[in-house]
Amino acid sequence: MSYLTLLYLHLATVTPCIFIGAFLLIVKKGTGIHKNLGRIYMVLMLVTASITLFMPAEVGPQFLGHFGWIHLFSILTIYTVPTAYSAIKNGNIKTHKRKMILLYFGAIIIAGGFTLTPGRYLNDLFFG
Repeated sequence: MSYLTLLYLHLATVTPCIFIGAFLLIVKKGTGIHKNLGRIYMVLMLVTASITLFMPAEVGPQFLGHFGWIHLFSILTIYTVPTAYSAIKNGNIKTHKRKMILLYFGAIIIAGGFTLTPGRYLNDLFFG
């Protein structure tokens, strides 16, 4: 698959997460809508993180000729989603809440902010 195809797939899966995640952080917890959207959010986050692992770093240093610092957010996501799901299934609301806040701010806000840096596609799209 080409880099551009992966990029568009990534954007198609991460963009809804920006809005779903924000909504989930502010709505009442434990409701049917929270649970259903939460499942969708978690699946989309896992899919988007998996896609990024196939995208080579194009800005900054590379490790193993492919991975960059931004890939650490993919690993964070792939670890955090299942552990947050496990926490809520085991009734550990505090851990679930902490992990989901970490996920949103780490993988959406911070990683998303990095995608706006010079040399990246979204920077060129919005500011180029």
